[in-house]
Amino acid sequence: MTIRITVSLMTMAIFMSACANAPETVDSVSPVRLMTWSDLTSRDLPQPTSTHAYGDNPAQIADLWLPDGPSPHPAVLMVHGGCWQKAIADRTLMNYAAEDLRQRGLAVWNIEYRGVDEIGGGYPGTFLDVSMATNMLVEKGPKLGLAVEQIVAIGHSAGGHLAAWLAAQPNLRSDSDVSSGHTAPLAAVIISGGLADLEASEPVTLESCLGSIIDDLTGSPDEGRLRVFSDTSPTELLPVDAILISVNGDKDRIAPPELGRSFTKAVRAAGGQANYIEIRNAGHVELISPGTEAFEVQAKLIESYVNR
Repeated sequence: MTIRITVSLMTMAIFMSACANAPETVDSVSPVRLMTWSDLTSRDLPQPTSTHAYGDNPAQIADLWLPDGPSPHPAVLMVHGGCWQKAIADRTLMNYAAEDLRQRGLAVWNIEYRGVDEIGGGYPGTFLDVSMATNMLVEKGPKLGLAVEQIVAIGHSAGGHLAAWLAAQPNLRSDSDVSSGHTAPLAAVIISGGLADLEASEPVTLESCLGSIIDDLTGSPDEGRLRVFSDTSPTELLPVDAILISVNGDKDRIAPPELGRSFTKAVRAAGGQANYIEIRNAGHVELISPGTEAFEVQAKLIESYVNR
């Protein structure tokens, strides 16, 4: 089913320029002003309930956003974007979205991980980090007051790739360097302006976002792994048990809608469940900005899939 709905870090300037300095998009009715990163980050920054370490590295942490009311609370796994580079964004960019979901009665596990620009990040560290962070949610969640039998994940941009990859973990070869042996009971994954298919994303997103770092992210080929996408790109690990829902803004210049459409087709062709939702007059920032139609659509999706 395809649905269309009408609706500071120095190097973050890469994202800002893509949204703010690009020509204004015009539809048949009126000019459309797309949100910039400063439209979001100029808001007061909400703070999490608590922070938990899942490893010894300072980047191996996750923030818990715990709602009011009796537990257990439905659990949402959140994975931030930023082109897999910590210099562009960290988990705090998702604080606004996490707080909105918290106020809706959902517990949010907003994970941090080593980017390709950090020691130990890239292949395999970035993948192992998101796996360990998710495993901690599954193992420790009940003691923290969370219901983890049916988790919904949402990943934005590069985080959409990592969230979809988490759903595909059971399909990894046991001898893969990114195989941790962990699996998570993900009921659904919201791929929010995501770059889930690495090979398809490289030529259409910003060069500084993926092309310039893809070798660090995917690692080098060797005799046992001639194709570097075989264990790093969700498209090559299909099908998965979770439903994969791609949500794209029709005017997104970082994750063009064609990526969501083509990934949805690939999931279905492999025998999996997938939906594609295209938000009219929305770019990249709107997707994680509470108060927008783009964010509201995704929040309602999450609410519909969590196990209450």
